[in-house]
Amino acid sequence: MKTNKSYTKRIRVTRTGKLMTRKAGQNHFNAKASGSKRSGKRRAVAITLTAKVQRRFLPGT
Repeated sequence: MKTNKSYTKRIRVTRTGKLMTRKAGQNHFNAKASGSKRSGKRRAVAITLTAKVQRRFLPGT
């Protein structure tokens, strides 16, 4: 089974093996949001995948 390339471009794996991704909702309509909310969206977020999803999208891991 092939790795889903569009999915792998959206995540990165840390040295310890955690999967990091961008926080959702930061592309546009941010002018009205408070500064703390905007700065919070800049940080990466760790995600957890179920075994089924990981097997489907990232079979090599």
